[in-house]
Amino acid sequence: MALLPHPIDEDEVTVETRDLLPSHFLFKIESFSLLSKHGIDKYESSEFESGDYKWKLIIYPNGRKTEREDGTDHISVYLAISETSSLPACWDVNAVFSIFLFNHKLDNFLSVRGRVRRFHSLKPEWGFSTFIQTETLIDPSSGYLVDDTCVFGAEVFVVKNKGTKECLSLLKAIDPFKREFKISRFSRLGKIWFSEEFKAGDHKWKLIMYPKGDIEEKERSVSIFLHSVDLERDSSCKKIKANFYICIKNQLIDGAHCKNGGSHWFSTLWVTWGCSRFIPMVDMNDPKKGFVVKDCCIIEVEISIQAVVR
Repeated sequence: MALLPHPIDEDEVTVETRDLLPSHFLFKIESFSLLSKHGIDKYESSEFESGDYKWKLIIYPNGRKTEREDGTDHISVYLAISETSSLPACWDVNAVFSIFLFNHKLDNFLSVRGRVRRFHSLKPEWGFSTFIQTETLIDPSSGYLVDDTCVFGAEVFVVKNKGTKECLSLLKAIDPFKREFKISRFSRLGKIWFSEEFKAGDHKWKLIMYPKGDIEEKERSVSIFLHSVDLERDSSCKKIKANFYICIKNQLIDGAHCKNGGSHWFSTLWVTWGCSRFIPMVDMNDPKKGFVVKDCCIIEVEISIQAVVR
């Protein structure tokens, strides 16, 4: 067999014969010897469709110029993805393909299949620069060229990319974001209080407070949580690791603030994190404790974003 076992453009190939017709494309060339005489050094076939993409064969009857020069003439055959202008920006398509050559004498096909190839804007075509030696093709005993006619074929199987992609971005330490909220008429708050949205580390957040406790601490403790607005609304963001602290300021005694928080991975499953037992209600509502003065409390939040997963 004169087919090179290791063509220049393919380091892993499977060479076999089979009786079945190629599934996606057949290309017949009549008067093959006239290609060179007519100065046709390259011919691109019409388009065919496979895997929701359009493709074409490119045949170099005198071989495609490569860096390798071994003194042997070859036929080069390539598969190219077509109509790329309709594809999205930064497109890429992974595919396994086979190139076929019909043997008239044996009534079967020579099949050359390579490994999975990634077609993209910088590499829209892949193939075999040394598909078959010219000497073998034109040899009457080989059966590939009969009455100056040969038949090529192609099969293309697109590898659908359904895998999940994830990107972890670690952020450099910067000064933490701080925001203060002054809540008037504290005693008149309902079961739940939401702060206005604020932005920290390019992400949106808000505070959630249960003045009379959440379900776990009802009528016992004030419950306060930090809530990620981005993870609730933006599906492109999967996780956010944040260092945060929530503080109820003591308005009578400097430094006697009630503070809670820590480091936490906020995710689409845990968009809210905080403390159900932030401060006992009796302490919060005791005017002598200094957390509520003139029916007003002051809450401060401090956030430092450490990592983001998309």
